[in-house]
Amino acid sequence: MPNLRPMTIPILRPMTNADIEPASAAILADDWGDRRAWFAYVSGSAPARAFVAEAHDGSIVGTSVAAIHGPVGWIGTIWVRPDQRGQGLGRALTIAAIDAAEAASCRTLVLVATDAGRPVYERLGFTVQTWYRTMERAGRDGQPPPEVRPFRAADLGPMLALDRLATGEDRGHALAAFAGAAATQVLADPALEAPRGFVVRAPWGGGATVSATVGDAMTLLDARRVAAGPTKVVRCGIVLENEAGAAALEAAGWTEAWRAPRLVRGEPLDWHPEMLWGQFNHAMG
Repeated sequence: MPNLRPMTIPILRPMTNADIEPASAAILADDWGDRRAWFAYVSGSAPARAFVAEAHDGSIVGTSVAAIHGPVGWIGTIWVRPDQRGQGLGRALTIAAIDAAEAASCRTLVLVATDAGRPVYERLGFTVQTWYRTMERAGRDGQPPPEVRPFRAADLGPMLALDRLATGEDRGHALAAFAGAAATQVLADPALEAPRGFVVRAPWGGGATVSATVGDAMTLLDARRVAAGPTKVVRCGIVLENEAGAAALEAAGWTEAWRAPRLVRGEPLDWHPEMLWGQFNHAMG
């Protein structure tokens, strides 16, 4: 007798604004944290492609995102509802994001892998490039370092140049969208007032932090501690290549909270990992 059960294979499609709340609620229920602000950004951002997997009953059972940074695409927020795992849905969502990034002319793909996802990504041609170390320390009372000031409009151009050098990517759309006096701190040269380091906070709380020197990075991180206050914990993210940075952080009392592998696929990336001290999140760098 033929199987007359209705097809239950989820449908993959682009994320819409109407998906933000149900997708966020589903992920929150799975203890993945609150992704509302992140989904609001990627579902309405031209340099991003977001996808959902929709079950036959209309519920959201999976997500994926491709963040487009010029020639570099970040693949992230690959999530599948627990009862839908083990059926290839995570792979399909990953491929949807990869295809979108490559269609946008990305030549290098980057992602940060979970233990569960890493085998899937490696079968799709990704290899481990390095590891992120997430370091943390409590905030503090007091005044911020005098070299650190709020963002000014004239800072954006030099910040973009510094960011391209550090990342090898074009994150101008994100920096322009998020930079502002309330969300951005700049470490400026006293003579030229040109930024030589910065922190740009995202609406969801992450902070891209770039600095060319260890000393300047530690000053920016100290300013972040003051902004957070003593009741909160401040985190920063460095990669294994930044040995001098790791030594400085550990000497100052920062401790490692966790680490995760950074995987790449495609053309080699021309970047300066020792200049990176924090990320918007691990789905867009």
